[in-house]
Amino acid sequence: VLVESHGEKDDSNEGTVVDFRGNPVDKSKTGGWLAAGLILGSELSERICVMGISMNLVTYLVGDLHISAAKSATIVTNFMGALNLLGLLGGFLADAKLGRYLTVALSASITALGVILLTLATTIPSMRPPYCDDYRRKHHECIEANGRQLALLYAALYTTALGGGGIKSNVSGFGSDQFDVGDPKEEKAMIFFFNRFYFGISLGSLFAVIVLVYIQDNVGRGWGYGISAVTMVIAVAVLICGTPWYRFKKPQGSPLTIVWRVLLLALKKKNQPYPSHPSLLNDYDNRKVPYTPRFKFLDKAAILDDNCAANAEKNNPWLVSTVTHVEEVKMVIKLLPIWSTCILFWTIYSQMTTFTVEQATIMHRKIGSFVIPAGSFSAFLIISILLFTSLNEKVFVPLARKITHNPQGITSLQRIGIGLVFSVAAMVGAAIIEKERREIAVEKEVKISAFWLLVQFFLVGAGEAFAYVGQLEFFIREAPDRMKSMSTGLFLCTISMGFFVSSLLVSIVDHVTNRNWLRNNLNKGKLNNFYWLLAVLGFLNFLVFLIFASRHQYKMQLPIEPESGEKELKGLNGETIQDREKKASLQAVGEVEP
Repeated sequence: VLVESHGEKDDSNEGTVVDFRGNPVDKSKTGGWLAAGLILGSELSERICVMGISMNLVTYLVGDLHISAAKSATIVTNFMGALNLLGLLGGFLADAKLGRYLTVALSASITALGVILLTLATTIPSMRPPYCDDYRRKHHECIEANGRQLALLYAALYTTALGGGGIKSNVSGFGSDQFDVGDPKEEKAMIFFFNRFYFGISLGSLFAVIVLVYIQDNVGRGWGYGISAVTMVIAVAVLICGTPWYRFKKPQGSPLTIVWRVLLLALKKKNQPYPSHPSLLNDYDNRKVPYTPRFKFLDKAAILDDNCAANAEKNNPWLVSTVTHVEEVKMVIKLLPIWSTCILFWTIYSQMTTFTVEQATIMHRKIGSFVIPAGSFSAFLIISILLFTSLNEKVFVPLARKITHNPQGITSLQRIGIGLVFSVAAMVGAAIIEKERREIAVEKEVKISAFWLLVQFFLVGAGEAFAYVGQLEFFIREAPDRMKSMSTGLFLCTISMGFFVSSLLVSIVDHVTNRNWLRNNLNKGKLNNFYWLLAVLGFLNFLVFLIFASRHQYKMQLPIEPESGEKELKGLNGETIQDREKKASLQAVGEVEP
């Protein structure tokens, strides 16, 4: 049985489906769980590598390279920010030219190279400064790693980030390509794929923060990172060996091209007058989405000037856009206010990989004679995420459906709002606990239990269970159909910006407070004030989010009325395309106040 090309019929599933020889695929010999499982190994290995690095890197930077706590936190957050930002590049390359398979294979190979370089950077003695004993450490006489020693470390980290970003943005899409949504049986299997995909990521993360972090702290960094490197090399080999069993979709071009083209054309035609009515815009009658008067300056990209009309150039997208493309770009711009308010959640989340781990290093971590590695406390963050993700599906959403009578139960914006509230609560709890910890450590010279950190791990994990799903759902649902991959990139960019904002905040606070808040010795600093600052910023950000969320207009849906068989666009408020476009047209000619 051959799978036919979906072509342009389904924007969410564009591209011809072929086997590795370029022929139409045989469903009995390609795709399905075997192919998806082989692909899943790449993401599992990427999680092991990235979590094994990010959750324990700060202890190596402070303890072995003698870098300040603030600078170490910045190095970690910049690495994580770059990894998520480079996901945009990976998505663009896959959509525009390479395709998902080649992008994932190349990215996995680059990740393996990066982790091998990191293994060398942490193993070669000349890549570390001289050992610093406790006396010198107390008197701040440790020699910090120099530029030459850090060069290999930075090269390793950003090589890993380049590869990890390419995997992250494409592996789930390539895995879902192995199932035919036109086949009810395979479509049901694809739903389970996403469940197992998330479960696989969580397993990889738990293995990294429990097993690999222990090996890094107690056996050696080289061994810990070496195991990650071997895992990634095996994943690359498995991915390549599975080539004959995969289904491939040919790249159809990146939606980013449409966005830049519309923006450039609108700028180029900024001096041209608006037409007397929107119906005079290019390809208005064949639009696939309703016309809206918002961001009207973009309409100029679809103005047919005399030159285009005379030379029949209206089908040349580099000379004039269509109303459909312009409206799709408007949809993307409409996402940006909510996008901006999601950034601070990930800024707060990033503290779980930096200062919270630093707190754990100077707290009581023993259970009997066993000392829990500081980085392994991150396991409680992952456990909290898994717990609340399960509670969402089994308890909260069904309960919300009964109360609100909404099939979704909790809307994507409500999920994001709940996540933001949890993040603010986490910083309040973190600030209170850190103040008590420091006072007890200084006045009584007693280390309190590191299990007090579970409060902030638990609350941030609960917040991520709501915010991660809510943000991903919001960007995918509200983006134009042909721009689903770019909407995932927007989500990754939110995470990236959160880590970069953390780096910026740390630098500003370190400068303004003359390094009084964020010191290497947390007992002499005021980390609790930094947490309070994040709590206040988080609260203000939540208020701004409420304003943007209350003003957000959900994207119109395109249901088919069974009694007439004709398409009718409807928004969530029940207003039809005819009603809204009539209003929009009146606004466009000035007959109704905007």
